[in-house]
Amino acid sequence: MKKRKKAMALAATSILAISLSSFNLHTSATSPTKSFLIAYNQSSLPKTYQTDIKNAGGVVINAIPEIGGLEVRSSNPNFLSNLKSNASIIAANVEMKYRLDDEQPAAADGKPVTLTPDQDGTYWSSQWDIQHLTNDGKSFGIESGGTESNGKVTHKAIVGVIDTGIDAEHPDLEANYVGGKSFVPAGGYSGNDKKETGDPNDVLDREGHGTHVAGSIAGNGKIKGVGPNLGIRAYRIFDSSGSAPTAPIVEAIIQAAKDKVDVVNMSIGGYDNLKYEFSGTRYSDIADVLLWKRAIKYAVNNNVTIVTSAGNESLNYADKKSLTDYLNANYGDTNLVYKGVTIETPGGLPGVITVSSSNKWSKDQLAFYSNYGNSFITVAAPGGDNGPKYAETANLNDRDFTYRTLSTWPTYLAPYFTTIDPEHPEHPGYAYLHGTSMASPKVAGIAGVIKAAHPDYKPAQVEALIEKTALDYGKPGHDAYFGSGEANAYTALTGK
Repeated sequence: MKKRKKAMALAATSILAISLSSFNLHTSATSPTKSFLIAYNQSSLPKTYQTDIKNAGGVVINAIPEIGGLEVRSSNPNFLSNLKSNASIIAANVEMKYRLDDEQPAAADGKPVTLTPDQDGTYWSSQWDIQHLTNDGKSFGIESGGTESNGKVTHKAIVGVIDTGIDAEHPDLEANYVGGKSFVPAGGYSGNDKKETGDPNDVLDREGHGTHVAGSIAGNGKIKGVGPNLGIRAYRIFDSSGSAPTAPIVEAIIQAAKDKVDVVNMSIGGYDNLKYEFSGTRYSDIADVLLWKRAIKYAVNNNVTIVTSAGNESLNYADKKSLTDYLNANYGDTNLVYKGVTIETPGGLPGVITVSSSNKWSKDQLAFYSNYGNSFITVAAPGGDNGPKYAETANLNDRDFTYRTLSTWPTYLAPYFTTIDPEHPEHPGYAYLHGTSMASPKVAGIAGVIKAAHPDYKPAQVEALIEKTALDYGKPGHDAYFGSGEANAYTALTGK
Protein backbone atom coordinates (compact mmCIF):
# COMPACT_ATOMS: atom_id res chain seq x y z
CA MET A 1 0.00 0.00 0.00
CA LYS A 2 1.07 3.58 -0.50
CA LYS A 3 0.89 6.41 1.95
CA ARG A 4 3.06 8.92 3.72
CA LYS A 5 4.82 7.71 6.81
CA LYS A 6 3.14 9.07 9.92
CA ALA A 7 3.91 9.25 13.59
CA MET A 8 2.00 7.58 16.42
CA ALA A 9 -1.07 5.51 15.56
CA LEU A 10 -1.16 6.42 11.90
CA ALA A 11 2.25 4.90 11.31
CA ALA A 12 1.05 1.53 12.48
CA THR A 13 -2.20 1.41 10.57
CA SER A 14 -2.92 1.17 6.88
CA ILE A 15 -5.00 3.97 5.46
CA LEU A 16 -5.30 4.14 1.75
CA ALA A 17 -5.47 7.62 0.44
CA ILE A 18 -2.63 8.71 -1.70
CA SER A 19 -0.96 11.33 0.43
CA LEU A 20 1.64 13.43 -1.23
CA SER A 21 4.85 14.79 0.19
CA SER A 22 5.20 18.33 -1.05
CA PHE A 23 8.97 18.59 -0.99
CA ASN A 24 11.72 17.48 -3.30
CA LEU A 25 14.18 20.07 -4.50
CA HIS A 26 16.12 17.66 -6.74
CA THR A 27 19.43 18.85 -5.30
CA SER A 28 22.58 16.81 -4.94
CA ALA A 29 26.29 17.17 -5.52
CA THR A 30 26.12 15.13 -8.70
CA SER A 31 22.83 16.44 -10.09
CA PRO A 32 22.40 20.19 -9.57
CA THR A 33 19.58 20.46 -12.09
CA LYS A 34 16.25 21.49 -10.64
CA SER A 35 12.71 21.46 -11.99
CA PHE A 36 10.69 24.66 -11.77
CA LEU A 37 7.09 25.70 -12.32
CA ILE A 38 6.43 29.02 -13.99
CA ALA A 39 3.10 30.86 -14.06
CA TYR A 40 2.56 33.78 -16.41
CA ASN A 41 0.29 36.60 -15.33
CA GLN A 42 -2.43 35.47 -17.74
CA SER A 43 -3.93 32.03 -18.28
CA SER A 44 -2.12 31.76 -21.59
CA LEU A 45 1.48 31.70 -22.80
CA PRO A 46 3.12 34.58 -24.67
CA LYS A 47 4.88 33.88 -27.96
CA THR A 48 8.18 34.74 -26.25
CA TYR A 49 8.01 32.08 -23.53
CA GLN A 50 10.78 29.89 -24.99
CA THR A 51 13.09 32.89 -25.27
CA ASP A 52 12.13 34.11 -21.78
CA ILE A 53 13.23 30.85 -20.23
CA LYS A 54 16.34 30.44 -22.38
CA ASN A 55 17.55 33.94 -21.48
CA ALA A 56 17.10 33.15 -17.79
CA GLY A 57 19.18 29.99 -18.12
CA GLY A 58 16.52 27.32 -18.36
CA VAL A 59 14.96 24.87 -20.80
CA VAL A 60 11.22 24.34 -21.24
CA ILE A 61 10.33 20.66 -20.87
CA ASN A 62 6.58 21.03 -20.74
CA ALA A 63 4.23 23.83 -21.78
CA ILE A 64 0.68 24.02 -20.44
CA PRO A 65 -0.83 26.81 -22.54
CA GLU A 66 -4.39 26.41 -21.21
CA ILE A 67 -3.33 27.78 -17.82
CA GLY A 68 -0.26 29.85 -18.72
CA GLY A 69 2.11 27.39 -17.10
CA LEU A 70 5.54 25.94 -17.82
CA GLU A 71 7.61 23.12 -16.42
CA VAL A 72 11.26 24.08 -16.74
CA ARG A 73 14.66 22.63 -15.88
CA SER A 74 17.75 24.61 -15.08
CA SER A 75 21.14 24.13 -13.46
CA ASN A 76 21.72 27.88 -13.25
CA PRO A 77 21.77 28.86 -9.56
CA ASN A 78 20.51 32.34 -10.53
CA PHE A 79 17.59 31.08 -12.62
CA LEU A 80 14.79 32.34 -10.35
CA SER A 81 16.55 35.65 -9.83
CA ASN A 82 16.95 36.06 -13.58
CA LEU A 83 13.18 35.74 -14.02
CA LYS A 84 12.37 38.60 -11.66
CA SER A 85 12.87 41.22 -14.34
CA ASN A 86 10.20 39.62 -16.52
CA ALA A 87 6.98 41.46 -15.70
CA SER A 88 4.84 38.90 -17.53
CA ILE A 89 5.76 36.13 -15.06
CA ILE A 90 3.67 36.28 -11.91
CA ALA A 91 5.10 33.30 -10.01
CA ALA A 92 7.98 30.83 -10.20
CA ASN A 93 9.28 28.24 -7.78
CA VAL A 94 11.02 24.93 -7.49
CA GLU A 95 8.47 22.33 -8.57
CA MET A 96 6.96 20.22 -5.86
CA LYS A 97 7.46 16.52 -6.47
CA TYR A 98 4.82 14.42 -4.79
CA ARG A 99 5.90 11.00 -3.63
CA LEU A 100 4.23 7.91 -2.23
CA ASP A 101 5.99 5.89 0.45
CA ASP A 102 5.82 2.12 0.63
CA GLU A 103 4.36 0.62 3.75
CA GLN A 104 5.00 -3.07 4.28
CA PRO A 105 2.68 -4.19 7.09
CA ALA A 106 4.09 -6.76 9.47
CA ALA A 107 2.60 -10.24 9.43
CA ALA A 108 0.95 -9.60 12.79
CA ASP A 109 -0.76 -6.52 11.45
CA GLY A 110 -3.98 -8.19 10.51
CA LYS A 111 -6.26 -11.16 10.21
CA PRO A 112 -7.17 -11.30 6.52
CA VAL A 113 -10.82 -11.50 5.60
CA THR A 114 -11.72 -14.64 3.66
CA LEU A 115 -14.06 -13.67 0.84
CA THR A 116 -17.13 -15.88 0.65
CA PRO A 117 -19.46 -15.23 -2.29
CA ASP A 118 -23.18 -14.87 -1.77
CA GLN A 119 -25.51 -17.45 -3.31
CA ASP A 120 -25.60 -15.40 -6.51
CA GLY A 121 -21.80 -15.42 -6.71
CA THR A 122 -21.37 -11.75 -5.77
CA TYR A 123 -19.94 -9.99 -2.71
CA TRP A 124 -22.94 -7.69 -2.29
CA SER A 125 -23.54 -8.69 1.33
CA SER A 126 -19.99 -7.51 2.15
CA GLN A 127 -20.52 -4.06 0.61
CA TRP A 128 -22.06 -2.27 3.57
CA ASP A 129 -20.96 1.09 2.13
CA ILE A 130 -22.61 0.74 -1.29
CA GLN A 131 -25.73 -0.82 0.25
CA HIS A 132 -26.06 2.22 2.47
CA LEU A 133 -25.36 4.76 -0.28
CA THR A 134 -27.86 3.20 -2.68
CA ASN A 135 -30.62 2.19 -0.22
CA ASP A 136 -29.86 -1.51 -0.76
CA GLY A 137 -29.46 -1.01 -4.49
CA LYS A 138 -32.75 0.83 -5.04
CA SER A 139 -30.95 3.81 -6.59
CA PHE A 140 -29.69 1.55 -9.40
CA GLY A 141 -33.26 1.29 -10.66
CA ILE A 142 -33.58 5.07 -10.70
CA GLU A 143 -30.24 5.86 -12.34
CA SER A 144 -27.25 3.56 -12.83
CA GLY A 145 -25.25 5.90 -15.05
CA GLY A 146 -26.10 4.23 -18.35
CA THR A 147 -28.13 1.58 -20.10
CA GLU A 148 -27.33 -2.02 -21.00
CA SER A 149 -28.43 -3.76 -24.18
CA ASN A 150 -27.16 -7.07 -25.55
CA GLY A 151 -24.21 -6.96 -23.18
CA LYS A 152 -23.14 -3.49 -24.31
CA VAL A 153 -23.31 -0.45 -22.07
CA THR A 154 -24.24 3.02 -23.28
CA HIS A 155 -22.78 5.44 -20.74
CA LYS A 156 -24.81 8.51 -19.85
CA ALA A 157 -21.99 10.05 -17.83
CA ILE A 158 -18.21 9.54 -17.57
CA VAL A 159 -16.05 9.81 -14.45
CA GLY A 160 -12.33 10.50 -14.86
CA VAL A 161 -10.03 8.86 -12.31
CA ILE A 162 -6.76 10.77 -11.85
CA ASP A 163 -4.73 8.21 -9.98
CA THR A 164 -2.33 5.28 -10.32
CA GLY A 165 -4.08 3.84 -13.37
CA ILE A 166 -6.74 1.14 -13.71
CA ASP A 167 -6.83 -2.59 -14.38
CA ALA A 168 -8.89 -2.07 -17.53
CA GLU A 169 -9.39 -5.81 -18.01
CA HIS A 170 -10.80 -6.45 -14.56
CA PRO A 171 -14.06 -8.36 -15.11
CA ASP A 172 -15.97 -5.89 -12.93
CA LEU A 173 -14.61 -2.84 -14.78
CA GLU A 174 -13.97 -3.75 -18.41
CA ALA A 175 -17.51 -3.00 -19.63
CA ASN A 176 -17.32 0.52 -18.19
CA TYR A 177 -13.75 1.38 -19.09
CA VAL A 178 -13.78 3.91 -21.95
CA GLY A 179 -10.07 4.71 -22.31
CA GLY A 180 -7.40 6.75 -20.66
CA LYS A 181 -4.03 8.41 -20.86
CA SER A 182 -0.72 8.18 -19.04
CA PHE A 183 1.28 11.31 -18.25
CA VAL A 184 4.33 9.41 -17.03
CA PRO A 185 7.40 10.07 -19.21
CA ALA A 186 9.86 7.49 -20.51
CA GLY A 187 12.09 6.42 -17.65
CA GLY A 188 9.54 7.61 -15.12
CA TYR A 189 10.05 10.85 -13.22
CA SER A 190 13.49 9.68 -12.10
CA GLY A 191 14.53 8.94 -15.69
CA ASN A 192 15.89 5.56 -14.62
CA ASP A 193 12.86 3.27 -14.74
CA LYS A 194 13.21 1.11 -17.84
CA LYS A 195 9.69 -0.24 -17.39
CA GLU A 196 8.28 3.22 -18.06
CA THR A 197 8.33 3.72 -21.82
CA GLY A 198 6.40 6.97 -22.02
CA ASP A 199 3.52 5.24 -23.77
CA PRO A 200 0.49 7.53 -23.34
CA ASN A 201 -1.78 4.48 -23.53
CA ASP A 202 -0.07 2.72 -20.61
CA VAL A 203 -2.61 3.17 -17.81
CA LEU A 204 -1.76 -0.17 -16.14
CA ASP A 205 -2.24 0.21 -12.39
CA ARG A 206 0.99 -0.78 -10.63
CA GLU A 207 -0.25 0.11 -7.15
CA GLY A 208 -3.88 -1.01 -6.86
CA HIS A 209 -5.21 2.31 -5.60
CA GLY A 210 -6.77 3.56 -8.84
CA THR A 211 -8.46 0.22 -9.51
CA HIS A 212 -10.04 0.20 -6.05
CA VAL A 213 -11.27 3.76 -6.57
CA ALA A 214 -12.72 2.86 -9.98
CA GLY A 215 -14.66 -0.07 -8.54
CA SER A 216 -16.32 2.15 -5.96
CA ILE A 217 -17.49 4.41 -8.77
CA ALA A 218 -18.53 1.99 -11.50
CA GLY A 219 -17.89 -1.61 -10.53
CA ASN A 220 -20.39 -4.00 -12.09
CA GLY A 221 -19.77 -7.66 -11.35
CA LYS A 222 -19.05 -9.41 -8.09
CA ILE A 223 -18.97 -5.95 -6.53
CA LYS A 224 -21.05 -2.90 -7.41
CA GLY A 225 -20.09 0.74 -7.58
CA VAL A 226 -22.38 3.69 -6.93
CA GLY A 227 -23.16 3.87 -10.65
CA PRO A 228 -22.65 0.38 -12.13
CA ASN A 229 -23.19 1.67 -15.68
CA LEU A 230 -21.12 4.84 -15.43
CA GLY A 231 -18.17 5.15 -17.78
CA ILE A 232 -14.71 5.42 -16.25
CA ARG A 233 -11.64 6.98 -17.85
CA ALA A 234 -8.14 6.57 -16.41
CA TYR A 235 -5.51 9.31 -16.12
CA ARG A 236 -2.30 7.79 -14.78
CA ILE A 237 -0.08 10.35 -13.09
CA PHE A 238 2.07 8.19 -10.80
CA ASP A 239 4.99 6.18 -12.09
CA SER A 240 6.15 2.79 -10.84
CA SER A 241 7.87 4.36 -7.84
CA GLY A 242 4.69 6.16 -6.87
CA SER A 243 5.69 9.76 -7.48
CA ALA A 244 4.52 12.69 -9.59
CA PRO A 245 5.39 16.38 -9.95
CA THR A 246 2.67 19.01 -10.10
CA ALA A 247 2.75 19.46 -13.89
CA PRO A 248 1.36 16.07 -14.96
CA ILE A 249 -1.41 16.30 -12.36
CA VAL A 250 -2.70 19.64 -13.62
CA GLU A 251 -2.24 18.39 -17.20
CA ALA A 252 -4.47 15.43 -16.38
CA ILE A 253 -7.17 17.76 -15.05
CA ILE A 254 -7.04 19.77 -18.28
CA GLN A 255 -7.08 16.64 -20.44
CA ALA A 256 -10.09 15.29 -18.57
CA ALA A 257 -11.94 18.52 -19.38
CA LYS A 258 -10.92 18.24 -23.03
CA ASP A 259 -12.19 14.66 -23.05
CA LYS A 260 -15.53 16.03 -21.84
CA VAL A 261 -15.75 13.82 -18.77
CA ASP A 262 -18.58 14.82 -16.45
CA VAL A 263 -16.82 14.24 -13.14
CA VAL A 264 -13.20 13.92 -12.00
CA ASN A 265 -12.17 12.03 -8.88
CA MET A 266 -8.85 12.89 -7.26
CA SER A 267 -8.21 10.67 -4.25
CA ILE A 268 -4.93 12.47 -3.78
CA GLY A 269 -3.80 15.21 -1.49
CA GLY A 270 -0.76 16.94 -0.14
CA TYR A 271 0.38 20.17 1.41
CA ASP A 272 1.85 23.23 -0.20
CA ASN A 273 3.47 25.79 2.07
CA LEU A 274 3.61 29.33 0.79
CA LYS A 275 6.90 30.16 2.48
CA TYR A 276 9.76 27.93 3.57
CA GLU A 277 13.55 27.92 3.79
CA PHE A 278 15.91 25.24 2.57
CA SER A 279 19.58 25.58 3.53
CA GLY A 280 19.06 29.29 4.08
CA THR A 281 17.39 29.91 0.71
CA ARG A 282 13.78 31.04 0.64
CA TYR A 283 11.26 29.19 -1.51
CA SER A 284 7.50 29.17 -2.00
CA ASP A 285 4.83 27.03 -3.61
CA ILE A 286 2.98 29.97 -5.10
CA ALA A 287 3.30 28.85 -8.73
CA ASP A 288 2.25 25.30 -7.81
CA VAL A 289 -0.88 26.49 -6.04
CA LEU A 290 -1.68 29.03 -8.75
CA LEU A 291 -1.50 26.40 -11.51
CA TRP A 292 -3.59 23.99 -9.43
CA LYS A 293 -6.23 26.71 -9.08
CA ARG A 294 -6.19 27.55 -12.77
CA ALA A 295 -6.48 23.90 -13.81
CA ILE A 296 -9.47 23.37 -11.52
CA LYS A 297 -11.11 26.55 -12.78
CA TYR A 298 -10.50 25.43 -16.38
CA ALA A 299 -12.23 22.11 -15.69
CA VAL A 300 -15.17 23.64 -13.84
CA ASN A 301 -15.63 26.18 -16.62
CA ASN A 302 -15.83 23.21 -18.98
CA ASN A 303 -18.63 21.69 -16.90
CA VAL A 304 -16.55 19.16 -14.96
CA THR A 305 -17.45 18.44 -11.34
CA ILE A 306 -14.29 17.79 -9.31
CA VAL A 307 -14.31 15.60 -6.19
CA THR A 308 -11.30 15.26 -3.88
CA SER A 309 -10.36 13.46 -0.68
CA ALA A 310 -9.75 15.40 2.53
CA GLY A 311 -6.62 13.51 3.63
CA ASN A 312 -5.73 11.09 6.39
CA GLU A 313 -3.70 13.04 8.94
CA SER A 314 -6.49 13.63 11.53
CA LEU A 315 -5.84 17.36 11.13
CA ASN A 316 -8.17 20.27 11.67
CA TYR A 317 -7.75 22.25 8.48
CA ALA A 318 -9.22 25.36 10.09
CA ASP A 319 -6.23 25.48 12.48
CA LYS A 320 -3.63 26.87 10.08
CA LYS A 321 -0.84 26.93 12.65
CA SER A 322 -1.29 23.24 13.35
CA LEU A 323 -0.89 22.46 9.63
CA THR A 324 2.43 24.25 9.42
CA ASP A 325 3.52 22.69 12.73
CA TYR A 326 2.60 19.30 11.26
CA LEU A 327 4.83 19.88 8.23
CA ASN A 328 7.75 20.94 10.40
CA ALA A 329 7.30 17.96 12.74
CA ASN A 330 7.03 15.41 9.93
CA TYR A 331 9.16 16.85 7.12
CA GLY A 332 11.20 19.70 8.52
CA ASP A 333 14.78 19.52 9.79
CA THR A 334 17.68 21.88 10.43
CA ASN A 335 17.89 22.63 6.71
CA LEU A 336 14.17 22.77 5.97
CA VAL A 337 11.81 25.05 7.88
CA TYR A 338 8.21 25.77 6.91
CA LYS A 339 7.11 29.29 7.83
CA GLY A 340 4.11 30.24 5.70
CA VAL A 341 0.46 29.37 5.29
CA THR A 342 -0.15 25.71 4.48
CA ILE A 343 -2.70 24.74 1.83
CA GLU A 344 -4.02 21.23 1.24
CA THR A 345 -4.01 20.59 -2.48
CA PRO A 346 -6.38 19.99 -4.09
CA GLY A 347 -8.90 19.68 -1.23
CA GLY A 348 -8.31 23.16 0.13
CA LEU A 349 -8.73 24.92 -3.20
CA PRO A 350 -11.89 26.58 -4.55
CA GLY A 351 -14.07 24.72 -7.02
CA VAL A 352 -13.80 21.21 -5.57
CA ILE A 353 -16.04 18.97 -3.46
CA THR A 354 -13.89 17.88 -0.51
CA VAL A 355 -14.86 14.63 1.18
CA SER A 356 -14.16 13.42 4.71
CA SER A 357 -14.48 9.77 5.70
CA SER A 358 -17.44 8.36 7.63
CA ASN A 359 -17.70 4.79 8.90
CA LYS A 360 -20.16 1.94 9.28
CA TRP A 361 -20.87 2.14 12.98
CA SER A 362 -21.35 5.80 13.93
CA LYS A 363 -23.39 8.82 12.82
CA ASP A 364 -21.42 11.10 15.13
CA GLN A 365 -17.77 10.13 14.65
CA LEU A 366 -15.65 10.31 11.54
CA ALA A 367 -13.14 7.59 10.74
CA PHE A 368 -10.24 8.09 13.12
CA TYR A 369 -7.78 9.19 10.41
CA SER A 370 -9.95 11.67 8.50
CA ASN A 371 -9.02 15.33 8.20
CA TYR A 372 -11.79 17.79 9.00
CA GLY A 373 -12.46 21.51 9.41
CA ASN A 374 -15.03 24.24 8.99
CA SER A 375 -15.12 25.67 5.45
CA PHE A 376 -13.02 22.70 4.31
CA ILE A 377 -15.28 19.65 4.28
CA THR A 378 -18.14 19.69 1.78
CA VAL A 379 -19.66 16.31 2.66
CA ALA A 380 -18.63 12.97 4.12
CA ALA A 381 -18.90 9.50 2.57
CA PRO A 382 -18.12 5.97 3.74
CA GLY A 383 -14.38 5.39 3.66
CA GLY A 384 -14.37 2.75 6.37
CA ASP A 385 -12.17 2.13 9.38
CA ASN A 386 -11.17 -0.70 11.71
CA GLY A 387 -14.45 -0.91 13.62
CA PRO A 388 -15.76 0.41 16.96
CA LYS A 389 -13.57 -1.77 19.14
CA TYR A 390 -10.39 -0.48 17.54
CA ALA A 391 -11.73 3.09 17.79
CA GLU A 392 -11.97 2.59 21.55
CA THR A 393 -8.69 0.79 22.19
CA ALA A 394 -6.37 1.69 19.26
CA ASN A 395 -5.05 -1.85 19.66
CA LEU A 396 -4.01 -3.38 16.34
CA ASN A 397 -5.29 -6.75 17.46
CA ASP A 398 -8.79 -5.25 17.72
CA ARG A 399 -9.03 -4.33 14.06
CA ASP A 400 -11.88 -5.78 12.03
CA PHE A 401 -11.19 -5.39 8.32
CA THR A 402 -14.82 -5.95 7.37
CA TYR A 403 -15.46 -2.38 8.53
CA ARG A 404 -13.27 -1.24 5.64
CA THR A 405 -14.62 -0.97 2.11
CA LEU A 406 -14.52 -3.79 -0.42
CA SER A 407 -13.78 -2.99 -4.05
CA THR A 408 -11.79 -4.12 -7.07
CA TRP A 409 -8.05 -4.84 -6.94
CA PRO A 410 -5.82 -5.50 -9.98
CA THR A 411 -6.11 -9.15 -10.99
CA TYR A 412 -2.38 -9.33 -11.74
CA LEU A 413 -1.18 -7.98 -8.36
CA ALA A 414 -0.50 -9.99 -5.24
CA PRO A 415 -3.30 -9.97 -2.64
CA TYR A 416 -3.59 -6.99 -0.35
CA PHE A 417 -2.90 -8.07 3.21
CA THR A 418 -6.49 -7.58 4.38
CA THR A 419 -8.06 -10.02 1.98
CA ILE A 420 -7.99 -13.70 1.02
CA ASP A 421 -9.92 -15.23 -1.88
CA PRO A 422 -9.83 -19.04 -1.65
CA GLU A 423 -10.77 -19.33 -5.34
CA HIS A 424 -7.92 -17.05 -6.45
CA PRO A 425 -5.36 -17.05 -3.62
CA GLU A 426 -2.53 -15.53 -5.67
CA HIS A 427 -4.56 -12.81 -7.46
CA PRO A 428 -7.89 -12.26 -5.73
CA GLY A 429 -9.02 -9.19 -7.67
CA TYR A 430 -10.72 -7.64 -4.60
CA ALA A 431 -9.50 -5.95 -1.43
CA TYR A 432 -10.69 -4.27 1.74
CA LEU A 433 -9.19 -0.77 2.03
CA HIS A 434 -9.99 2.32 4.01
CA GLY A 435 -9.16 6.00 3.80
CA THR A 436 -10.54 9.26 2.50
CA SER A 437 -9.40 7.87 -0.86
CA MET A 438 -12.23 5.38 -0.51
CA ALA A 439 -14.72 8.10 0.52
CA SER A 440 -14.09 10.50 -2.36
CA PRO A 441 -15.03 8.11 -5.22
CA LYS A 442 -18.39 7.42 -3.56
CA VAL A 443 -19.23 11.11 -3.98
CA ALA A 444 -17.78 11.11 -7.49
CA GLY A 445 -20.10 8.23 -8.28
CA ILE A 446 -23.04 10.17 -6.84
CA ALA A 447 -22.06 13.17 -8.96
CA GLY A 448 -21.91 10.83 -11.96
CA VAL A 449 -25.41 9.45 -11.56
CA ILE A 450 -26.73 12.98 -10.95
CA LYS A 451 -25.20 14.06 -14.26
CA ALA A 452 -26.67 10.99 -15.95
CA ALA A 453 -30.10 11.93 -14.63
CA HIS A 454 -29.65 15.68 -15.19
CA PRO A 455 -27.18 16.15 -18.06
CA ASP A 456 -27.79 19.90 -18.13
CA TYR A 457 -26.62 20.41 -14.52
CA LYS A 458 -23.56 22.57 -13.99
CA PRO A 459 -20.93 21.63 -11.34
CA ALA A 460 -22.44 24.08 -8.84
CA GLN A 461 -25.86 22.45 -9.26
CA VAL A 462 -24.41 18.97 -8.84
CA GLU A 463 -22.67 20.03 -5.65
CA ALA A 464 -25.76 21.80 -4.35
CA LEU A 465 -27.90 18.69 -4.82
CA ILE A 466 -25.33 16.47 -3.11
CA GLU A 467 -25.22 18.83 -0.13
CA LYS A 468 -28.97 19.39 0.04
CA THR A 469 -29.76 15.66 0.11
CA ALA A 470 -26.89 14.56 2.39
CA LEU A 471 -27.84 12.75 5.59
CA ASP A 472 -27.39 15.17 8.49
CA TYR A 473 -24.84 13.31 10.60
CA GLY A 474 -22.87 14.91 13.40
CA LYS A 475 -24.12 18.17 14.83
CA PRO A 476 -27.36 19.52 13.28
CA GLY A 477 -26.65 21.53 10.17
CA HIS A 478 -23.25 22.08 8.62
CA ASP A 479 -20.35 21.02 10.84
CA ALA A 480 -16.58 20.65 10.69
CA TYR A 481 -16.62 16.84 10.44
CA PHE A 482 -19.39 15.87 8.02
CA GLY A 483 -19.83 19.21 6.26
CA SER A 484 -23.43 19.20 5.01
CA GLY A 485 -23.74 15.54 6.00
CA GLU A 486 -23.03 12.10 4.59
CA ALA A 487 -23.67 12.07 0.83
CA ASN A 488 -26.18 9.53 -0.46
CA ALA A 489 -27.01 8.44 -4.00
CA TYR A 490 -30.59 7.40 -3.27
CA THR A 491 -31.59 10.65 -1.59
CA ALA A 492 -29.81 12.66 -4.31
CA LEU A 493 -31.79 10.90 -7.03
CA THR A 494 -35.13 10.91 -5.24
CA GLY A 495 -34.85 14.14 -3.29
CA LYS A 496 -35.87 12.35 -0.11
